[in-house]
Amino acid sequence: MAAKPNTPRSALLLALALVATPVPALARPQTPPSAEQVAPRVNFAHFDHLYAERDLGGERVGILHIYSEAPDYRFAIEPREGYACVDDVARGIVLLSAGNPDARRRHQIEKLTRFVLHMQADNGYFYNFLWGDGRINREYRTSLAELNWWSLRALWGLEAALPHLAPDTAQRARAAADRLVANLTRDLPVAARGTTMVEGLTIPTWLPLESGADAGSTALLGLLPHYARTRDPATAKLIGRIGDGLVAMQAGDAKRFPHGAHLSWRNSWHAWGNAQAYALLRAGKALGRRDFIDSGLREIDHFYPYLLRSGMRSSFTLSQTAKGYTLREQQRYPQIAYGLTPMILAATEAYRQTGQPRYRTTAMQLARWFAGRNDARRPVYDPATGRTYDGIVGPTRINPNSGAESTIEGLFALTALAGTPLP
Repeated sequence: MAAKPNTPRSALLLALALVATPVPALARPQTPPSAEQVAPRVNFAHFDHLYAERDLGGERVGILHIYSEAPDYRFAIEPREGYACVDDVARGIVLLSAGNPDARRRHQIEKLTRFVLHMQADNGYFYNFLWGDGRINREYRTSLAELNWWSLRALWGLEAALPHLAPDTAQRARAAADRLVANLTRDLPVAARGTTMVEGLTIPTWLPLESGADAGSTALLGLLPHYARTRDPATAKLIGRIGDGLVAMQAGDAKRFPHGAHLSWRNSWHAWGNAQAYALLRAGKALGRRDFIDSGLREIDHFYPYLLRSGMRSSFTLSQTAKGYTLREQQRYPQIAYGLTPMILAATEAYRQTGQPRYRTTAMQLARWFAGRNDARRPVYDPATGRTYDGIVGPTRINPNSGAESTIEGLFALTALAGTPLP
C-alpha cells in the first residue's frame, strides 16, 4: 500500500507558531478589509524577497527560499530537506505565467524553469530539494525522483512556462515535460478498474499514490496544458481516467455530509492541496465531460457553503454504512492558504464557465478568510507587504512566518479573484 506524503511545509515549523509570535502591527488593522478590498491588491514584494539567483550546473538559475520567519523574515533551512525545492519553484512559475507577464517576470520564469530542468533525474521524474551548497537532495523521502507531488507540480510549471521562455530553454522544457508524461502514461494503472474498501467506502486504486485524488488533481493541472499543446490521445485518456477517479472519490450530497466533498486519499479529506473540484471543472471543459463539470459544481454548491456556515476544517475522516456516512474524527487546525486557495480557484472557475454570480459570491466569501474573517479574527494576508502568513494554528493564534508555499498560494487566490485565470 502506498504511503501518503506528509503534510505541507507551512505546518512543519508549527512549533515556532505555538510561541504566538506577534504579527507586525501593520497587518492588524482595527477593521479587517473586505475581500472586495483585498482581491485587487496583488502584491509581489514578498515573492521577490523570496526569489534569488545562483549558479547551478553551469548556468544561472532562479530559486525561491522555502522558509521566511517572523519577525524579520530571514530565511531558514529545513535540516532534512534543504532551502529550495521544485514544488515551490514550479508553483512560482505558474503564478508568474498567469496573464501577460512583463519583462521582469519573464526573466524570473526563465531562471526558475532552468532550476526545475536541473532537478530532473535520469529516470524522468524530479528530485525536489536543493541543499545550500548546490547539491541535490537525492536521499530524503520528500525529495526522491518518483511519481509524487513535486514531479506532478513540475509538469504544471513547465507547461505554464513554455510561452515565455527563450527558444533553447523552451525546447528543453518541452522535452522534459514529454518525458515525464510518458512516465505517467506508463506508471499510472489507469487501464485497471481496481478498487479497495476502506471503512465501508469503495475507493479507486488507479490514481497517484493509489487513491491520491489530491495528487491526481495536480496531475490534471499539468496534463491539461500538455494535451492542449500536443493533442496526444494517450494524454487525453490519462486525463479522463484520472478524472474518473476523482469523481469516484466524491462523498455526500446536498443533504448528506460531507455534502459533495472530494476525499483526498482513502477515507480522509484534508483541505491542503484538495483541488479536485477545480481540476475537474477544467478537465470537463477541455474534454467535453459534463460529468466532470457536474461533480466539481456539486462540491462548490454544497460543501463550500457548509464550511462557510460551520467553520473551516483542516481534515476529517469518514466511514460508511447502509445508513450513510459517519464522521470519525476531524481537525480544525492548522488552516492554511494552501487549503483555502483550491476552493477559491474552483469557485472562480465555476463563475468563469457558468456566468452564475453565486459562484463569484462564494469565492469572495471564502477570500474573507485572508482578510480576517477566520477563527483567529486576524488577517492572514498583508496587502502592504505581500505576505501571506503560514496559517491559523488555534482560535486566537496565527503562524506569522511567510514561506514560499503560503505566499504563492495566497497570490494564486488573489490573482484568480482579480479575474486572471491560472495557466
